[in-house]
Amino acid sequence: MKKVITYGSFDLFHEGHYNLLKRAKELGDYLIVGITTEYYDMQRGKLNVIDSLLDRIENVKNSGFADEIIIEDHDGQKLEDIIKYKIDIFTVGSDWLGTFDFLKEYCEVVYLERTKYISSSILRESRFPIIRLGMIGTGRIAKRFPDEIKYVSGINLNAVYNPRISSAKAYAKMFELDLATDDIGLFYQNVDAVNIASPHETHYDYIIKSLEHGKHVLCEKPMCLSKKEAEHVYELAKKNKLVLMEGIKTAYTPGFTQLIGVARSGIIGNIRDVEASFTKLIPGNCRELTDLKYGGSFTELASYTLLPIIKLMGCDYKNVHFESLKAENGLDIYTKAYFYYKSGLATSKTGLGIKSEGQLLISGTKGYILVKSPWWLTKGYEICFEDITKNEFVKTKFLGDGLRYEISDFVKLINGRSEIKEKLSEKESITIAEIINKSLQTLK
Repeated sequence: MKKVITYGSFDLFHEGHYNLLKRAKELGDYLIVGITTEYYDMQRGKLNVIDSLLDRIENVKNSGFADEIIIEDHDGQKLEDIIKYKIDIFTVGSDWLGTFDFLKEYCEVVYLERTKYISSSILRESRFPIIRLGMIGTGRIAKRFPDEIKYVSGINLNAVYNPRISSAKAYAKMFELDLATDDIGLFYQNVDAVNIASPHETHYDYIIKSLEHGKHVLCEKPMCLSKKEAEHVYELAKKNKLVLMEGIKTAYTPGFTQLIGVARSGIIGNIRDVEASFTKLIPGNCRELTDLKYGGSFTELASYTLLPIIKLMGCDYKNVHFESLKAENGLDIYTKAYFYYKSGLATSKTGLGIKSEGQLLISGTKGYILVKSPWWLTKGYEICFEDITKNEFVKTKFLGDGLRYEISDFVKLINGRSEIKEKLSEKESITIAEIINKSLQTLK
């Protein structure tokens, strides 16, 4: 008898799960299905799991394909189970291609092509149907998205739009998407929500088009390049009762959220200064260093450095002043923005082609908090006092590329979890757009 084993959360059981189990069963004579516990899902970075373990077990059982169901609750269990149950074939979906090749020493490993199009027909009675997400743009951030979205329950990437059809087709082939198109109307017909990952200057128009077509929008930073644009799109989203969210991923990570709460708690007294730095070295032929209108270090990186300043010092700054070093083509490659508040100061430092220490320093009347580079991933921070024996290092969670956190919060917002808005409020997002616009007027 040929034994087959597969694993998964099987949350919000849908056609993709059904088809995977069906094909897994066809590989052998006896199928064992491992279903993850809620705790293990959290440990491995699976977010937004909705169905209980008992419900997920029942759904797999009702499919009729599982001869035996087991529970997966710790790392390393897959190999233990392969040996314990004398497994012949281990199989999972092709979105995990290569991940489990190490098991080939013990059994055959088969990656099954995933179901590209997943509808919500099985979930008609559920309050949380699967969200069909479409990607607008195929650049660097768009290429990091698919590996993260598979860790978020309740959403599936199934379409891509690019006015250059060759780019859309290449992206769809790379990530096994059902639809690649340069027809924006066809694109909107096949999605419920969009992620806008196109060049900065195109964001505003794509947001408007998407909202007017009734689609929820997650837009990469900077979402807009002026206060007027930002105010307009937020009003349009509210008018159409749709979610509009700016994708500054740091804002949604658990470590940064915790950090802001600790800083605001009063543990370091009244906050009087915030210094945030983000610099990186990139090739000189990149868009960021060649786009004379929308390139430069501040436009590219300031969404990150402005985030802790605005979260901690507020949106009502008295004045902002920019100082820059520029390349021969006139683009800023190193910029310091100095903020003056009624009761404090703040500094944003961004650089492309000039490297500096990328730390976040929050100074208060009783102590300070230091987050070392790369602070925008927020894997830990140190709370420091005059008496160094009281200093404390706090380690925080950060999984994968970090995009899974903003994707998860996007899903929660669509499903009515309004508290997520506090992680990056409308007012804060509009203020960031306002400051970026001031930099464009000053530095270009």
